Amino acid sequence: MLNIALFGPPGAGKGTQSERLIKEYNLFYISTGDLLRKELAEGTPLGEQAREIIASGGLVSDEIIVQIIEKTIAENTQANGFLFDGFPRTTIQAYILEGLMIKLNTSLTCLIDLNVPESVSIERLVNRGKSSGRSDDNEEVIRNRLREYKDKTLPVLQFYKDKGVRHKVDASQSIEDVHHDVLEIIRQEQNKRLFNIVIFGHPGSGRGSQGKAIAEKFGLEYVATGPMLEEEIKEGTELGARIEALYASGELVPDEIVVPLIEKRLKNAENVRGFIFKGFPRTLVQSYILEGLLRKHDASISKVIEIEVPTLELIRRLDERSKTDRCMPYDSSTAKIVKRLQEHEEKTVPVIEKYNQLHEVSKVDGMAEFDVVFQRIVDIIEPREL
Repeated sequence: MLNIALFGPPGAGKGTQSERLIKEYNLFYISTGDLLRKELAEGTPLGEQAREIIASGGLVSDEIIVQIIEKTIAENTQANGFLFDGFPRTTIQAYILEGLMIKLNTSLTCLIDLNVPESVSIERLVNRGKSSGRSDDNEEVIRNRLREYKDKTLPVLQFYKDKGVRHKVDASQSIEDVHHDVLEIIRQEQNKRLFNIVIFGHPGSGRGSQGKAIAEKFGLEYVATGPMLEEEIKEGTELGARIEALYASGELVPDEIVVPLIEKRLKNAENVRGFIFKGFPRTLVQSYILEGLLRKHDASISKVIEIEVPTLELIRRLDERSKTDRCMPYDSSTAKIVKRLQEHEEKTVPVIEKYNQLHEVSKVDGMAEFDVVFQRIVDIIEPREL
């Protein structure tokens, strides 16, 4: 996810830049004031709690605000990320947001500080007041707002500066120049992070060959359990003998064998832009393990893709493959093919459903020539400008 906190004093141009970023990156806009007004208007339980506090002259607590934000994020997982306008406003809220991001298996990509001299802010807002008729756009009120912004915001900016994700932009420039600088910051931050893809599909869907091609195109490390397990078999190790026996029976290789191999692969990879995982995770347990392994590298899943192919076509493809030198152990009989497809339905489909709730799985029609399916996958990935 691309998660941005956009900061700046009144008159810095946050609204203009927000509109552009939301459109260009398909971000969901989060302003605590807007969200609170929505909860109040809809009469939700959180809204009613806030109404009572406001009616008594109090300030809505962080506890209520964070629940509203968490609820909003959970309801908008189709977005590529979130744009936080004016949140967090305090250091405590910064810690809250960090915890919330971790809970949602993501993080704040960057905080962009639209920096503008006080004189420019005053001039812009006074001019806006002349055309808009807003009563709060007079110099006395503006100076008070600027003072309040400075007092509350400086500690938050320092918090994110210490984390290395705060970036200043000269917002006294033209709108186009400011936007150019903002986009450059986002590009740089995205390139710092590992881009990790999980590619799903039933056996016979082509996920292996497509995964390798995608890895080559985007400079990703291809991580597939199959080749790693086969290497153990070729080397004639004791572990390889266990794996071969499991293959012969059509059983899945257990986690105590697979996970250490995956972890070793991640640890030994150097100077990679990210990983593409094929054949892992196959179970809900493995999905939690993968998240933990990636977290060790300060990374998370960036994109989940599923190649869809009808069942009869899968059986035809696997039967055809069984007659070639590309035959897999579970291709050797119709019974084993059916068993493997059933295991995918029972164990892996729930993983895909879980990821669809958290990340929105991108579905790809696998009923076409290799190059056509490949381009469909590329079209899903390329908007990120890898």
